[in-house]
Formats: sequence, structure tokens, C-alpha cells
Amino acid sequence: MIMTVKVNFCVKNLAKGTEKVKEELEKDPDIEVSEYGCTSFCGICRQYHVAIVNGRPVIADTPNELIEAVYDYIDNELFDES
Repeated sequence: MIMTVKVNFCVKNLAKGTEKVKEELEKDPDIEVSEYGCTSFCGICRQYHVAIVNGRPVIADTPNELIEAVYDYIDNELFDES
């Protein structure tokens, strides 16, 4: 079964450095990347770098850690649920 992975970003979070993560994930043909004015995770969005992966927030302290956390989440959580 092929699963579409959707990763969404809040534009305000992108402005604080998460843009690097978005650009990196856009290179991956198996991931659909979008940005929104708000993802409704304002509390964590203010404090961390955040990506919403298939509706669930993935957070990290730095953009590089977020890239790793997104791929870890995809590999270990999404495909374990299938």
C-alpha cells in the first residue's frame, strides 16, 4: 500500500527558520508539502520548529533536528500504523 505523506507548515513558523525544512522536504517526491497561514498549533508553533505530518505535529529545537524528526516520524510511526 502506497501512502501519501502530507507535510504542512505555518507561514509564521517558516519565517523563524523552518523554511529550510520546507525546501528540503520539497525535494522528496514522496512528500506533498504545503504552507498555511495557520495550522492551529499556535502554542507549540511559537516555541519550536514545527511540521504537521499527516495531521500530527512533529517538533524540534532546530531546523536540522526537524528534518530528522519528520523522517523518523514517517519511517517509525506512519508506516508502523499501516
